[in-house]
Amino acid sequence: MELFKIRKDIPFMRHALVLNAISFITFALAVFFLFSRGLHLSVEFTGGTLMEVSYSQPADLQKVRGTVATLGFGEVQVQNFGSARDVMIRLPAQKGVSSAQQSEKVLSALKANDPDVTLRRTEFVGPQVGDELAEDGLKALAFVVIGIMIYLAIRFEWKFAVSAIIANLHDVVIILGFFAFFQWEFSLAVLAAVLAVLGYSVNESVVIFDRIRENFRRYRKMNTVEVIDNAITSTISRTIITHGSTQIMVLSMLLFGGETLHYFAMALTIGICFGIYSSVFVAAAIAMWLGIQREDLIKPIKKDNDPTDENSGAVV
Repeated sequence: MELFKIRKDIPFMRHALVLNAISFITFALAVFFLFSRGLHLSVEFTGGTLMEVSYSQPADLQKVRGTVATLGFGEVQVQNFGSARDVMIRLPAQKGVSSAQQSEKVLSALKANDPDVTLRRTEFVGPQVGDELAEDGLKALAFVVIGIMIYLAIRFEWKFAVSAIIANLHDVVIILGFFAFFQWEFSLAVLAAVLAVLGYSVNESVVIFDRIRENFRRYRKMNTVEVIDNAITSTISRTIITHGSTQIMVLSMLLFGGETLHYFAMALTIGICFGIYSSVFVAAAIAMWLGIQREDLIKPIKKDNDPTDENSGAVV
């Protein structure tokens, strides 16, 4: 399916050096903010208090968030669970304040607005749990990266595997850089979005790489730059349809999903935008600079009647 068809190839690789220089500067800034500011980790990673309260009527989450926000606990997660009357509240750990004191203070503030609210349970999520979650998250990220490299190396060629993984890590680091710069809360949902972006970005790279391989077979007179430009140009319509429809869904979550899905959708939005950019101007350009050529993807077939073969000859 194509929304439009471009008759003349767009010379993307002509501007690859400038665009990759911009990409490198963005990447360097993201790394700088990660080290200078760090990520604002959520309760799942840092530890804190988990409360579950119940209302007699469907709870107004915005009102609950506003009430808890006045207590000065910082970033607080408020969401429904089980039913519209049950609310889960996650409070970050504070020095000099125990979990019991936090829960009592929150419950008193909630009861001031609605005397019927009841506390179902409260528990403390210790820092050790947070360390384990952070370690498991890094392991998941490493397994995804290794799996992508193995897949691309087997399906295409090692030069494509290296270029694609650099492009994918470029997307991940830039997402983390945005969260570090703006100090947005980094939760398990955001980590899930980062892992989803990895798979989403590599899918676009695979489509372009597959078209490059097909072009090497189809257009014998084209050089490598022309083959890559043609591959990217011919997949633009597919890219617009795929990423456009996905972004519409993510945008709806960002605008109407509430606080629970806000940062998850934000991470996906950044990942989708930079995923398109990296697949075209990072992955394809690095593959070009690594010296990808027709012989890397199309192995020559040895003919039976090759005159250079000592064993070739007439068959009796």
